[in-house]
Amino acid sequence: MAVADQVIDLKEKKIKNKPVNQLPEPSGYKLLITIPEIEAKTRGGILKPDKLIDEERVSSVVGFVTKVGPDAYQNKERFPSGPWCKEGDFVLFRAFQGTRIKIHGQEFRLINDDTVEAIVDDPRGYERA
Repeated sequence: MAVADQVIDLKEKKIKNKPVNQLPEPSGYKLLITIPEIEAKTRGGILKPDKLIDEERVSSVVGFVTKVGPDAYQNKERFPSGPWCKEGDFVLFRAFQGTRIKIHGQEFRLINDDTVEAIVDDPRGYERA
């Protein structure tokens, strides 16, 4: 199962088995990013405290592009080589970036199109340094 499928199942249109019809449509040049679940255990198998898990979620630097606003990447002067990412990509962005929201306990961010810094194939193992 893909990392994105841990929480959001776009084919089934569900988040944690609840309908995703509540997902906001990003306006303008915004991207709706799904923040992957944070592992509850360390690599050594020790359970992380809830406060640490929350801090890691808030400061996350990787996410799944769930929706793209209608004006994102449309400015040919700013994006001469075209869009930096598309729906379905995992991307890196700065820690604490964007507007944070939760829907059914799942965290999402609305970020600007120009704040995407890289695309990654597999988000596992990425963490803020």
